[in-house]
Amino acid sequence: MTERFYTAEHDRLREVVRGYVEREVAPNLGRWDRQRLVDREAWLAAGRLGLLGARVPPAYGGPGIDDYRVRCVIAEEMAKAGAAAPALGFALNDDIVLPYLLRLGTEEQKRRWLPGFVTGETISAIAMTEPGAGSDLRGMRAVAVRDGDGWVLNGTKTFITNGILADLVIVAAQTRIDGADAGLSLFVVEDGTPGFTRGRKLDKLGLHAQDTAELFFDDVRVPDGNLLGGVGEGLRHLIANLPSERLSIAYYGLAAAEAALGWTLDAVRERTVAGVPMLDHQAVRFRLAELVTEVEVTRGYLERLVLRYNAGELDVVDAAKAKWWATETQRRVLDGCLRLFGGEGVLLDRPLARAFLDARVQTIYGGTTEIMKEIIGRSLRS
Repeated sequence: MTERFYTAEHDRLREVVRGYVEREVAPNLGRWDRQRLVDREAWLAAGRLGLLGARVPPAYGGPGIDDYRVRCVIAEEMAKAGAAAPALGFALNDDIVLPYLLRLGTEEQKRRWLPGFVTGETISAIAMTEPGAGSDLRGMRAVAVRDGDGWVLNGTKTFITNGILADLVIVAAQTRIDGADAGLSLFVVEDGTPGFTRGRKLDKLGLHAQDTAELFFDDVRVPDGNLLGGVGEGLRHLIANLPSERLSIAYYGLAAAEAALGWTLDAVRERTVAGVPMLDHQAVRFRLAELVTEVEVTRGYLERLVLRYNAGELDVVDAAKAKWWATETQRRVLDGCLRLFGGEGVLLDRPLARAFLDARVQTIYGGTTEIMKEIIGRSLRS
């Protein structure tokens, strides 16, 4: 990391996060994988330590720290433990859902929902993806029809992160008023709302402890007080929040690659092949040189973008660059580490094997690598 990226305050935070991971996360990873769910107590423990909802203003119970480096520290310490699943759950709350509420929420909505983001009592989700609509946001078919002083929502969402545990879900749906299309809008559906049900916990390649679910909305009545932002403004709101989402995915990709490289360097320094230390083999040294360089170059780029994000200057195109580059780097580095690690690397009770499986979806969710390149390519026309 560059000398000036973190401050002494971030170093103190890192010690708190490291202690939290050692006590609350690392001992439970295997059990969470088996139950395909992170315990709520892990959220509450993080809340007690002040690790959640850093950007929530003091008026709503938070510290009001608008510094993305706080999230970077947490991502790095989670990655060192191979804890991608809880890291993703926390990131979904703080990097994806929370910015919508901070930017679009009314005073009443903020007072109702934000305090739980700080304490860990509120777990959230955002429901965009549908069985027939993934990276194409315009392909959504969920619909909310105006009815009296509220809306009636119908539709199905899938691959929803935090879907089983979520206390509130931001749902993107097409809106209709008097039979006319009013565009895409965002609605907050709370746990226990009649007609809102959850399907199965999806059994995935990697991220086993992360509760990913199908969500069903059958004649769900949503009051006007749960409309987030303006009617028909949903697509604009979604696009405005993409830099935060994609930076979050990119940064965890970097953190995971660095962690895997650290585990691998420790292993090759101890191992021998045909009686010769692994690092005395030129092929091993050259491959490690490539991996180290890729990771360090990626860190330099992402640190710059984090500071730009803090300054409110990170746009959709640069976030797309960060997302595809960092996640593809993560994939390449983990593949290289697995080859160097040997047989120990493929054991599922080892962090490298878990990290290797967890990494695969990184190039897919939040927009595939191909979609990221399309966004960047289109920007080159002007």
